[in-house]
Amino acid sequence: MTKKQKKMLIRILASAAMLIILQLIPTVFFRNAFGTFGRWVRLALYVAVYYVIGGDILKKAWKGIRNHQVFDECFLMVVATLGALALAIYQDGAAMEGDYLESIAVMLFYQIGEWFQSYAVGKSRRNISELMDIRPDYANVERDGVLEKVDPDEVEVGTLIVVQPGEKVPIDGVVEEGTSTLNTAALTGESIPRDVTVGEEIISGCINLSGVLKVRTQKEFGESTVSKILDLVENASSRKSKSENFIARFARVYTPAVCYAALALAVLPPVVSLILGSPGAWGKWIYRALTFLVMSCPCALVISIPLSFFAGIGGASREGILVKGSNYLETLSDVTTVVFDKTGTLTRGVFEVTGIHHNSLEEEKVLEYTALAESASSHPISKSLQAAYGKPLDRSRVSDIQEISGEGVTARVDGVSVAAGNRKLMQRLGVEYRDCHCSGTIIHVALDGQYAGHIVISDILKPTSKHAMEELRRSGVTRTVMLTGDIDAVARQIASELGIDTVYSELLPGDKVGKVEELLALKKRGKLAFVGDGINDAPVLSRADIGIAMGAMGSDAAIEAADIVLMDDDPEKIAKAIRISRKCLGIVYQNIVFAIGIKVICLLLGALGVANMWFAIFADVGVMVLAVLNAIRALFVQKL
Repeated sequence: MTKKQKKMLIRILASAAMLIILQLIPTVFFRNAFGTFGRWVRLALYVAVYYVIGGDILKKAWKGIRNHQVFDECFLMVVATLGALALAIYQDGAAMEGDYLESIAVMLFYQIGEWFQSYAVGKSRRNISELMDIRPDYANVERDGVLEKVDPDEVEVGTLIVVQPGEKVPIDGVVEEGTSTLNTAALTGESIPRDVTVGEEIISGCINLSGVLKVRTQKEFGESTVSKILDLVENASSRKSKSENFIARFARVYTPAVCYAALALAVLPPVVSLILGSPGAWGKWIYRALTFLVMSCPCALVISIPLSFFAGIGGASREGILVKGSNYLETLSDVTTVVFDKTGTLTRGVFEVTGIHHNSLEEEKVLEYTALAESASSHPISKSLQAAYGKPLDRSRVSDIQEISGEGVTARVDGVSVAAGNRKLMQRLGVEYRDCHCSGTIIHVALDGQYAGHIVISDILKPTSKHAMEELRRSGVTRTVMLTGDIDAVARQIASELGIDTVYSELLPGDKVGKVEELLALKKRGKLAFVGDGINDAPVLSRADIGIAMGAMGSDAAIEAADIVLMDDDPEKIAKAIRISRKCLGIVYQNIVFAIGIKVICLLLGALGVANMWFAIFADVGVMVLAVLNAIRALFVQKL
């Protein structure tokens, strides 16, 4: 509980105690003790209690009036309670018959509701803050054999930092020395620790559990994973959903409307009665109007709808699913088509050379020339070729490197013209090639314009990919699509294994946007989500209704362009994200229907005189408390 909440609770308890004591004191005591001044002493004591419990609401209402933002719940509450207080003073007289209890009790219960709402929101924020408490306080930099703790913002790229057991990894980097186990739960929601050793990349926010690690930083702190996560969570509330925008517009119209309706209720019936020649009964109609105002406060809607989305985003974050805004959570709930990139999304993106089929040259020679030609590329296939060669690459032997997007590379190695790529490259160069019966990515190799053979490279499916497709269907997704630059045979084999409905293969990076455009035009209902991880996926992620990026292995461009980021690269989390969004939207719609329905019924009863001020308290505070309780359910998503 915060200091502000504690102070508020003390005020509530103190004013409640004072009100009970005043109610227990008989009116005759004031008459006997103070004579003709008894009624004013009694009034002063009740006004003091009113100010203790409602002073801050009075100040907020006055501030709203000064800022020309009159019609809010504070204004409604002040008008209603001061009006009830004025009626009690009018009815008081020498017999001290004025009932101040209703006015103060309305404000008291309103404040109880506000405290409860503040506590509930604070609790959900604390849950998320604890979950996302991954910002490191310092980084250890070794200088002259001594470890110095410095601010992570001051650590430059390429600095060697030391991460000791129990400490958070402060900045993304590569392990240069040591082995350890990392706790990645705060980032990915995965409770199983991850083992790391020399040469492996690690991301900031993980907790080092065992050995001492020396890490060479690859990014500045502001660009590291932990900073981006914190930025996403902190700014998620700025991107409003359609439901939230509707509620904001609704409140701007609704609040002044009910104020004018209450004024009409207080004035028109008595005036009509006077015109017709009967007594106006001003007190009765003013009381009804004040009751109408108390009932009309839109607190339940204004508070519970944003809280529902905030809790939903927090629950998703706990599972390693970062949603950049409530508008994306709302759109995700309507997804019926999911389009996947293959490499790094459905597969591990870990390529291995599984075969070398050559003509007259030795197998090792084909691999050597190909690895050298690919030595300047950072593509996973290039890295697998270099790894399969397994020897240091002398870049001085290579010249005239040219990478042809979607086809391969050409270069000169030891003066020999080398071309390594898919069949499109061979066709471009006019080289006769041989198809391979093996499954995998086929790298055809030509030396000085003559076909030298081909290398078979296979990617490995992620263990959860097949189950992810099954979960998506259970979640209401009606169509799954895979886009890949792989040859058709390989693409169709993977699609068949995973149970994907449609596959488009042999695509250039630019072709993916066109295919997504076609799919968007063809779909009859629902939204389309695209899932990818590479730099070339960024335009497609932006074009889809919802872009989902793999956060652990994904490129910065893809994560930046995406609307949702999966921190552990697990495609199973997509179905969970959809279920979380649908639960959250279900709660939002429940609160909208419940709050508006109860309000309409209560307002009608209040206008007809059936409901009194005590009933108004339930209509306002009770509905708000129930709606807030319902909203917090969106935070609990573990069993979805």
